[in-house]
Amino acid sequence: MYIVDRTVRFARGFMLSYGPTGIKKRLWDKEFSGTKWDFIDNTVGDCVYPYLEKYAKNGSILDLGCGPGNTANELDADVYQSYTGVDISEAALAKAVKRTRESGRTGKNTFVNSDFLGYEPPQDFDIILFRESLYHVPYGQVLPILKKFSKHLKSDGVFIVRLYAGDHRPGVIKTRVTAKLDLIRREFAVIESRQFDLPAFPNVFVFRPRG
Repeated sequence: MYIVDRTVRFARGFMLSYGPTGIKKRLWDKEFSGTKWDFIDNTVGDCVYPYLEKYAKNGSILDLGCGPGNTANELDADVYQSYTGVDISEAALAKAVKRTRESGRTGKNTFVNSDFLGYEPPQDFDIILFRESLYHVPYGQVLPILKKFSKHLKSDGVFIVRLYAGDHRPGVIKTRVTAKLDLIRREFAVIESRQFDLPAFPNVFVFRPRG
């Protein structure tokens, strides 16, 4: 029974990350329509926020894989002018829109229902954020996706990536994550990075294209 359950969970996780857009959308909508992800509804004080505040320059932020709107509504409203959140799940975005109305940020925050892998931004941004969402990009697509969105960074803009390198199991390191972080180190100009001594070892990388 354990093997069957583990196989089902693996297959579901694989489709959430790597499946066709239509299947991913249905699965993520189901995930966010229930209570499974309620635990992430409050991430005030997250380690990524000081970096967003430092590099936003009262400008524009593109959040790829924005989920239920944490960044859009927890980040200090005075540090950015406009925010665009993109997510494949309509259920997640419904929560994000509701939170935005409640926080009085409808003039600042915009949300787009799309698989961010195929999303084409209509403008350039000061920050392009991948907050855990890069975890769901296959390793072979990471560099092409970052190069694609590099074209939508302002001349002094930056990528900010936040990823957990660890796991809920003590001592376990996610090799898929560390491989993606190593790729960023090799291919981009890393401005600053840090692994935090917190549960699951969150990493924050700030970087931009070389040259």
